[in-house]
Amino acid sequence: MSRAEELWERLVRAALRRERTGEDAFGRPVGGIAGNVPSALAKNRDIDEILRVADEIQDDDPTVSRILCEHAYSLSQNLDPNSEGRGVLQFKTGLMSVIKQKLAKREVGTIDRSQDIARLQEFYRSYREKHNVDKLQEEEMKLRESGAFSRNLGELERKTVKRRRVFATLKVLGTVLEQLSEEIPDELKRVMESDSASTEDLIAYNIIPLDAPSTNAIVSFPEVQAAVSALKYFIGLPELPGGYFISSTRDANMLDFLQYTFGFQKDNVANQREHIIHLLANEQSRLGIPDENEPKLDEAAVQKVFLKSLENYIKWREYLCVQPVWSSLEAVSKEKKLLYVSLYYLIWGESSNIRFLPECLCYIFHHMAREMDEILRQQVAQTANSCTSENGVSFLDHVILPLYEVVAAEAANNDNGKAPHSSWRNYDDFNEYFWSLHCFDLSWPWRRSSSFFQKPQPRSKKMLITGGSKHQGKTSFVEHRTFFHLYHSFHRLWIFLIMMFQGLAIIAFNDENFNAKTLRELLSLGPTFVVMKFLESVLDIFMMYGAYSTTRSLAVSRIFLRFLWFSLTSVFITFLYIKALQEESKRNSNSVVFRLYVIIIGIYAGVQVFISFLMRIPACHRLTNQCDHWPFIRFVKWMRQERHYVGRGMYERSSDFIKYMLFWLVVLSGKFSFAYFLLIKPLVDPTRDIVKEDNIIYSWHDLVSKNNHNALTVVSVWAPVFAIYLLDIYIFYTLVSAVCGFLLGARDRLGEIRSLDALHKLFEEFPGAFMDTLHVPLPNRSSHQSSVQVVEKNKVDAARFSPFWNEIMRNLREEDYITNFEMELLLMPRNSGDLPLVQWPLFLLASKIFLARDIAVESKDTQDELWDRISRDDYMMYAVQECYYAIKLILTEVLDDTGRMWVERIYDDINDSITRRSIPVDFRLNKLALVVSRVTALMGILKETETPELERGAVRAVQDLYDVVRLDVLSLNMRENYDTWNLLSKARDEGHLFEKLKWPNTDLRVQVKRLYSLLTIKDSASSIPKNLEARRRLEFFTNSLFMKMPRAKPVREMLSFSVFTPYYSEVVLYSMAELLKKNEDGISILFYLQKIYPDEWKNFLARIGRDENALENELYDSPADILELRFWASYRGQTLSRTVRGMMYYRKALMLQTYLERITAGDLEAATSFDEVTDTRGFDLSPEARAQADLKFTYVVTCQIYGKQKEEQKPEAADIALLMQRNEALRVAYIDVVETLRDGRVNTEYYSKLVKADINGKDKEIYSLKLPGNPKIGEGKPENQNHAIIFTRGNAVQTIDMNQDNYFEEALKMRNVLEEFHSDHGLRPPTILGIREHVFTGSVSSLASFMSNQETSFVTLGQRVLANPLKVRMHYGHPDVFDRVFHITRGGISKASRVINISEDIYAGFNSTLRQGNITHHEYIQVGKGRDVGLNQIALFEGKVSGGNGEQVLSRDVYRLGQLFDFFRMMSFYFTTVGYYFCTMLTVLTVYAFLYGKMYLALSGVGETIGERAKITKNTALSAALNTQFLFQIGIFTAVPMILGFILEQGFLRAIVSFVTMQFQLCSVFFTFSLGTRTHYFGRTILHGGARYQATGRGFVVRHIKFSENYRLYSRSHFVKGLEVVLLLIVYLAYGYNEGGALSYILLSISSWFMALSWLFAPYLFNPSGFEWQKVVEDFRDWTNWLLYRGGIGVKGEESWEAWWEEELAHIRSFGSRIAETILSLRFFIFQYGIVYKLDVKGTDTSLTVYAFSWIVLAGLIILFKVFTFSQKISVNFQLLLRFVQGLSLLLALAGLVVAVILTDLSVADIFAAMLAFIPTGWGILSIAAAWKPVMKRLGLWKSIRSIARLYDAGMGMLIFVPIAFFSWFPFVSTFQTRLMFNQAFSRGLEISLILAGNNPNTGI
Repeated sequence: MSRAEELWERLVRAALRRERTGEDAFGRPVGGIAGNVPSALAKNRDIDEILRVADEIQDDDPTVSRILCEHAYSLSQNLDPNSEGRGVLQFKTGLMSVIKQKLAKREVGTIDRSQDIARLQEFYRSYREKHNVDKLQEEEMKLRESGAFSRNLGELERKTVKRRRVFATLKVLGTVLEQLSEEIPDELKRVMESDSASTEDLIAYNIIPLDAPSTNAIVSFPEVQAAVSALKYFIGLPELPGGYFISSTRDANMLDFLQYTFGFQKDNVANQREHIIHLLANEQSRLGIPDENEPKLDEAAVQKVFLKSLENYIKWREYLCVQPVWSSLEAVSKEKKLLYVSLYYLIWGESSNIRFLPECLCYIFHHMAREMDEILRQQVAQTANSCTSENGVSFLDHVILPLYEVVAAEAANNDNGKAPHSSWRNYDDFNEYFWSLHCFDLSWPWRRSSSFFQKPQPRSKKMLITGGSKHQGKTSFVEHRTFFHLYHSFHRLWIFLIMMFQGLAIIAFNDENFNAKTLRELLSLGPTFVVMKFLESVLDIFMMYGAYSTTRSLAVSRIFLRFLWFSLTSVFITFLYIKALQEESKRNSNSVVFRLYVIIIGIYAGVQVFISFLMRIPACHRLTNQCDHWPFIRFVKWMRQERHYVGRGMYERSSDFIKYMLFWLVVLSGKFSFAYFLLIKPLVDPTRDIVKEDNIIYSWHDLVSKNNHNALTVVSVWAPVFAIYLLDIYIFYTLVSAVCGFLLGARDRLGEIRSLDALHKLFEEFPGAFMDTLHVPLPNRSSHQSSVQVVEKNKVDAARFSPFWNEIMRNLREEDYITNFEMELLLMPRNSGDLPLVQWPLFLLASKIFLARDIAVESKDTQDELWDRISRDDYMMYAVQECYYAIKLILTEVLDDTGRMWVERIYDDINDSITRRSIPVDFRLNKLALVVSRVTALMGILKETETPELERGAVRAVQDLYDVVRLDVLSLNMRENYDTWNLLSKARDEGHLFEKLKWPNTDLRVQVKRLYSLLTIKDSASSIPKNLEARRRLEFFTNSLFMKMPRAKPVREMLSFSVFTPYYSEVVLYSMAELLKKNEDGISILFYLQKIYPDEWKNFLARIGRDENALENELYDSPADILELRFWASYRGQTLSRTVRGMMYYRKALMLQTYLERITAGDLEAATSFDEVTDTRGFDLSPEARAQADLKFTYVVTCQIYGKQKEEQKPEAADIALLMQRNEALRVAYIDVVETLRDGRVNTEYYSKLVKADINGKDKEIYSLKLPGNPKIGEGKPENQNHAIIFTRGNAVQTIDMNQDNYFEEALKMRNVLEEFHSDHGLRPPTILGIREHVFTGSVSSLASFMSNQETSFVTLGQRVLANPLKVRMHYGHPDVFDRVFHITRGGISKASRVINISEDIYAGFNSTLRQGNITHHEYIQVGKGRDVGLNQIALFEGKVSGGNGEQVLSRDVYRLGQLFDFFRMMSFYFTTVGYYFCTMLTVLTVYAFLYGKMYLALSGVGETIGERAKITKNTALSAALNTQFLFQIGIFTAVPMILGFILEQGFLRAIVSFVTMQFQLCSVFFTFSLGTRTHYFGRTILHGGARYQATGRGFVVRHIKFSENYRLYSRSHFVKGLEVVLLLIVYLAYGYNEGGALSYILLSISSWFMALSWLFAPYLFNPSGFEWQKVVEDFRDWTNWLLYRGGIGVKGEESWEAWWEEELAHIRSFGSRIAETILSLRFFIFQYGIVYKLDVKGTDTSLTVYAFSWIVLAGLIILFKVFTFSQKISVNFQLLLRFVQGLSLLLALAGLVVAVILTDLSVADIFAAMLAFIPTGWGILSIAAAWKPVMKRLGLWKSIRSIARLYDAGMGMLIFVPIAFFSWFPFVSTFQTRLMFNQAFSRGLEISLILAGNNPNTGI
């Protein structure tokens, strides 16, 4: 069959299948008219349900279907008669066409609509009869009463779903009947009412069904019942008016009173009611389960929830010294506490964006609670004044909307993140307004005239207004864009470093003589200190500019007082010191001034040190806080540090302080030793010599070096040294933290099980370790036991461990990591039988019997020696023992009485022989093989299902076994038991021995099969499992069992938690089109995955019952298989479906744990059989287990634009719906945008919605909360999290990104992790628990493995040290677990202000730390994490993170932490956040300082002069100084953490191999390249801004990146800087003085060359097919097209160079940016100034004339360029003349050049030197012109600038392109590159070279 015919056949089959099954090609239900109802129809729930039923009954009764459609149409017409809502007109038109089709198809003649109601009534009855409704209910009730843990759980589930579906349809039919007719027959009415009562459990609910009776087991839990009853309407509440509606299915509660009083939204009340009940029930369950008859909440549970929820309010009002709403906390009743908690959560639940202002919520709560108390006092139900107007009562409209409007107006004024931070108020500014008593000026209800509510004028209009505009200033902090923030925030560090440098330099220049002179000079540190403090106070003044009008006057006065104090102090101290020096220089002086100076400095230093040490003691901290009422103490503290609401009490336990102080003392001692002996001391003598040098002859016209002791030369020598001095502290920190992290990891027992061999050896310890850590504590597991009790204890442990281990194995099989055979070997027996030993998994015992048999057969030893040989291998011993006991057990069970007598006789004889140690004598062991073969044959028969033929075979097999044992094996004396043997012989001879066999029952058959496997598996299972990922997971899990973790609580008592995942529009589930789409090389994603994961692909095919050799086309015939295939591929990418599957393992683990905990320890000890304990069949269907899991675990995915995706019918929406159907506990939150026309205007409303899947596979709306406006006014991700956080539940929330994964075995440890909240981790309880990540994308390519290793090093070893001992771990996103209530009452789990909070996650850590939180790190649990895998993705990600760090530098959080941490903690914080990026930038700046210094020495001639003189004076130190290879390459030390991490977790040998492999894969090139990325984006963000969220894409990078794409991405960040370094190195090569010649130059510059070349060529080196000739040719064509395309309006940067160039300049917006760019660009002019004086043509002239003449030449060249690039459009009319002028100009220029070479001293070398001089100058001019773009446009020069810029980009591109093209000529280069890039994948069986060549074998796809 041809390809076309085959495709046609597939298409037809798919169409037929759709017609037949109502599913699309991928197995999803095809939506009929239902599901397309526009959101503008507010009551679309009813319409949607009616249309769903119409779809469902279409085939049964088309007429009724038509009636329902018409009714739906009339409903939509009533709701929106003018079709003004978005999509309503299209919906109505579509619905009308459907109705017409139904009329045309089904009915002939006229339609009698008067019969519609009768038809509907008749159909109602017939539908009930058809589905046998009464019987359905009876069957379900019977099953439910048969017991929760029965075997029929699956059946019960099916019955319940069927019953619900039928009743849902009946409910719709009944509703429509009631709406169409009031006259319904009484009999039918009664039936309908009865049916309606049965549909109550169809009412949408989230976790706990509170609005109707339900069959959900959760409502039967006593703790839930107690929590529900606690919220009931109590006596103290005024009676609600009669008109207030409360559903008849529930009782009134206190939240109804609050709703009536304050006008909260109905769904907000429903949501928070469940939230509070959930919190109370979980708190109660930890204290104990209440009495089942009359469940009541403990006072302690209410108190705990009350204090936790209102802790922030209590602290806030204490800080402001405001009277609380209650007079005495002790006097507040339980009911009143619950009322306060309910009010707070109702406020929080409806506050939308105002949730980011936690203290504003405290203010609102404070006033509303007072209003409520007043109403309670009056005892009359009434609405609150603050929420009431003529339009009604609404909390949202009257309290939240005014706040939202002003916040949104300010946010809109940030010009999409382009406006300076100082020009608009962000969330923090609004919140901090409530940190002072001024906030009470806002009054209550809001005083709208307050300046706080003043909205700024929109920016566009502001441009037109002259003079000052109305604008509210910032509050307490202004985020000015400047590098000075680094000094301002961390001034203590810089003061310390500068003073230490000064001190070390003084000691070095005094030749280490500690005399009076040295001491005097050292005392100059005093003036240095006060001057630097003065600088800080000056910065305080400048940094507050923009907030003076709105900041508290007290804060402003403090700033100016400090400025005054440090001004006077610096003048006074400096004056004293100078006077002291002057006195000292006089003879016979009595230095009173000097003594005074020393005394003052001594006292000041002493007081500072004393206070610092005193503050380290927590008791002293508390004492000073108590002394706050003393004015002097308060004044001193206030002067030292301004007091804010956050950041108080930032101290740690004394023991913790000592630990991190010792850590830093080690770092600093190493740093200063290095600085003194290797940086400062070697430069002392050379500096002295340089200063002494005079009469230096300069090559150029010297302007600045006269009579200043060669200051520039000194600077050029010292600048790189000083830069290294500033950054090397980070290198020492890295080394010490790596060693510290390694030791901590070793202490925590990480990496003890790092191989399969270790896993096998230690397996027998796993059950005990599991019971000690992951299982709930059991009584009677004491350590002092007899040997029999120990065996029994081990057996109990194994029985408890086996169901968990087996479920892990089943999940590994479901995930396709292991084969069916491997699973059988890995499964652990239930250990519930009568065997007196522990039965281990077969993979430990495989082939051991054969080895033991061979040892026995060949043995000539005694019994003891033989047993000793067997016992050397524990598992061989276990296998022998198990066979021994299992054979006896099985034979005893299956044989008749005579047979049992034979078995007992044999075993008695064997036991006697063992006792007498005569086994080799009494038995012929050489015949053992015969026994084994006979037993094997018997087991082979018994394991099958019983048939007469098999029974006869079994009898024969037993008889054979008898004969072999009797005749061949036994050699003992049978006379002792003559009667028995005689009886047996007689029976055998007569043929009726063993003639009746009892066939094994189910349990015994399991033992038979196991014994059969033991006796038949000959191959060793030492390499099982074979899959590397399965091995890694099992090794980590088993290793973690031996690590220290809190004991697990029973599920019922554990803390409850939510998992929270923000999602935007990433891939949910790969479609078949995406999987089969081929890239330009002919590779599809599916093909790529099949090659990377070949074993997993085979396992997948086996799982779905397909032959691995079958054609793939067959796979596509089955919709179920297609869906499984899509999931299989998606589970190997970074998709939402992978994340959801991983997180739902938490629920599965909790269900299993609940199910197995149902039997108490006492029952277990008493039980003779462990069947019930270990049988886990159907555990996931147990109603109790599911209910308990739902009470403890919630998963909310916040899909921001899901509503929009549904409306546009995007595949992502269908895939999300599919995930909800497959995971019943999954909840999806989204923002629904509803547009309606009101009075001719479009009115947009926003709703925050929560949905789940209903029984029909559609979305079921649970809650819908109206929002005050568009919630996205800040950064997208935190706003997305904030709108949905109200739907999370529990004590904790785990933040999970949508590219993460989780594993079942790790999910088992979650309850242990949650107990860490109650463990001792320092002075304060933990508020964020850090969790380890495993980066799962490391195997995709070498780049991915570099990124993976780098990331793994940080998330394990790095964070381990940050948490302990340094105590500065923050939140870095991803799998951390938050104390939920702590964070939701303090602003949430991230910050959202535009741009400044672009790295939103880390601010949660900052906020938590500032609010006295504590962040820990735990490594016994891990979560999977995807990372970017292509260089461009990695660069974009690193750019985003670096830009985010640049913004952090400007933020108030970093400033406050830098100020408030103690000195050592501040250093830890600095070097692990913004300091890391600053040091990275310094590393690059060191290279620049070094090379520009070398260029100065080379071009000025100073280097040569001093070098020559040094040679004469033999000053080797000076030569060394001039040729210092500044160890900036110390960067290699930053690889130390990675190496130590490898050693710890992989072992020494594997670590070394891994590291060497990485070096061969050019990881150094990658890390050097990353250095450039971080430097560029960090520096640019601080200078100019422009940080933004980069969507990196998370796909598989198997495509070739075009040259132009790489050029666009890296041109400014790497290529320009790389070429600048190359130019510097060429200048130094050409003009530098090198005594050592070429070798000296190479040693000096090799690292700089390496950096430059890495920056220039890494993107092409790591580009798939980067050196393939055909691709290179195509790239060149594409690049030239891009370069020459003119662009225009709407053209993107990817299409045109001009558009791209404009985009690249967009970040230079402000005047400060232009100035900074201009100053930085001035460095390019040094080249020309230096080189022109080195030309032969200038002779000996060093006047400025030479330089001026070079500018004339440059101007001539520019004019010549303009002649050749004259606009084609203008020159149409005189084309010939233009060509003539261009030709003439070229000839004249060339002639002039030739004449100059012949007649003057101009040499050919001079021409190239001039090019070297003019190229940087041109770039400098270009950079400055681009910075002043508006000015250039006004001058009319912009087009010329642009054409020169294009020339430069063309030139740069060619310089990079030519080497690539050259190497592409050689085919082996491409092969080498492919192997280099995909080496990891090679080891996994991927032949990428074939793939990239396009030889795609799966052409059938």
